[in-house]
Amino acid sequence: MKIENTTAQMRKGILEYCILSILKNGEAYPSDILARLKKANLIVVEGTLYPLLTRLKNAGLLTYRWEESKSGPPRKYYALTPVGETFLSELDTAWKDLVKAVKQTTKKS
Repeated sequence: MKIENTTAQMRKGILEYCILSILKNGEAYPSDILARLKKANLIVVEGTLYPLLTRLKNAGLLTYRWEESKSGPPRKYYALTPVGETFLSELDTAWKDLVKAVKQTTKKS
């Protein structure tokens, strides 16, 4: 078993939470989201991000708006919906509970 595979699965499991957390500070363009994820060493490629954004939008957690670009095609900016804000709050609680459980489980006796 390779550690890289397990690590990749762990990261995939928290991407939605990280994306919603990035957007809690305001709307963002996908390349800005990618940059934030990469800065946090959660390397994600566009082929992973766009389907996630679409799924979150279809679930009613995100909305988007188009903005004309001075260089190239219009850009799509994503933002949390009120439902997304509530869901993120619930994820915050779930994450804290999970971290607590993992720490408790992995601490030395």
